Amino acid sequence: GKNEYDLLVIGGGSGGLACAKEAAQFGRKVAVLDYVDPSPQGTTWGLGGTCVNVGCIPKKLMHQAALLGSALKDAQHYGWNIAQPVHHSWSVMAQAVQNYVKSLNWGHRVQLQDKKVKYFNMKGSFADPHTVRGLTKAGKETTVTADNIVIATGGRPKYPTHIAGALQYGITSDDLFWLKESPGKTLPSFPLYVALECAGFLTGVGLDTAVMMRSIPLRGFDQQMASLVTEHMESYGTKFLKRCFPTKVEKLESNRLQVTWKNTDLGTEETDSFDTVMWAVGRAPDTKTLNLEAVGVKTNSETGKIIVDASEATSVPHIYAIGDVTEGRPELTPTAIAAGKLLAQRLFGQASELMDYDSVPTTVFTPLEYGCVGLAEEAAVQWHGPDNIEVFHAYYKPLEFTVAERDATQCYVKVVCSRDTEQRVLGLHFIGPNAGEVIQGFALGIKCGATYPQLMKTVGIHPTCAEEVTKLHITKRSGLDATVTGC
Repeated sequence: GKNEYDLLVIGGGSGGLACAKEAAQFGRKVAVLDYVDPSPQGTTWGLGGTCVNVGCIPKKLMHQAALLGSALKDAQHYGWNIAQPVHHSWSVMAQAVQNYVKSLNWGHRVQLQDKKVKYFNMKGSFADPHTVRGLTKAGKETTVTADNIVIATGGRPKYPTHIAGALQYGITSDDLFWLKESPGKTLPSFPLYVALECAGFLTGVGLDTAVMMRSIPLRGFDQQMASLVTEHMESYGTKFLKRCFPTKVEKLESNRLQVTWKNTDLGTEETDSFDTVMWAVGRAPDTKTLNLEAVGVKTNSETGKIIVDASEATSVPHIYAIGDVTEGRPELTPTAIAAGKLLAQRLFGQASELMDYDSVPTTVFTPLEYGCVGLAEEAAVQWHGPDNIEVFHAYYKPLEFTVAERDATQCYVKVVCSRDTEQRVLGLHFIGPNAGEVIQGFALGIKCGATYPQLMKTVGIHPTCAEEVTKLHITKRSGLDATVTGC
């Protein structure tokens, strides 16, 4: 018999929704299955996936709240008379952020309806390669059949279950953005970008925050830049418990949480109490209930992620996977969206273009933002050899920081180039205000194969932080002082 839908997407996050809406543009019959399992602490949310509900969107808004706090301090230097002390209300911020997120949930539902995409608020699992069984919260079962199926279920935060009390008393980013009351004194562990971003805005809104850091910060990013980011955070008020790892979490009579940890440098055991303990130990693909084994969809046994080829196809013909649930892909919203659209165009629009995962720009929204595109310096050395790369760099001071007398020690930019005659740009790294906006523009140039001479011919916009990229002339190899003086 004929299948009910041309395309069924399991997962209503950024990638899944983009794929479903694009397929519907071709006049195909499309359905989306989406269901949010409550977090261990009971937090749930609506349609839209991680980015909308517990990721990029609420994170950037809370980061903005923290930046406004810094701006209030700066404002006095610029002549604004602001009554002291200023006070931040978590509940007012949280309500505003949560209301906006709910409006996005509703917007996604309306868009699906407008595009005639059928939405099932159900948890899906494969019955056979063309059939998915959907289960509602109330336990009602529906069977959906489709010619093509796309898995876009993303990931959920992992818990360090080997630590006593971790699951019982800790929260993750799945919960933080939906707290109605202030988390108080908070301990994020470990220093992945999510923990650093959260620690940054928590400190910024006036909360006592300490990050537990067993090894290096921002694993996978350029380590010189990562060190500058954490140095700035320390000077800004975030504490770092370096070379430490937690061993247990206990609840005190006061309802506070007592955390015990080992300090590997000193060989000692230490304790402190916190109002909130937040785990950031990475994310696991949300595939447990999909019943992938039954239909033969292959996964990486170590990561649990679905193995796909360059066309996002799994080991089963007509079953595809996109976004964070797939092996070897960046866990980023824009890549999932682009991959979802291109997949729909290949399936239903006679297109052949594949998603290009090279030179994807990204930004870490710490108090001083870090944006990058292309290779980290370590990766460039590894790929090309230390004698075949040239690093141009500069420490600069944003003009806005001068009157406000803000420390700019960690404002830094570097361009990693090949050392041949062409001097192609291999990587661009920028720490400073509005890093995301800066990197977005330069990302186009790097995608087009920009070279260092072309960068030097680019006229800077004065006075901006971004223009510092167009003035880089000191190499690391030279050993000269890279501090920018004058305007």
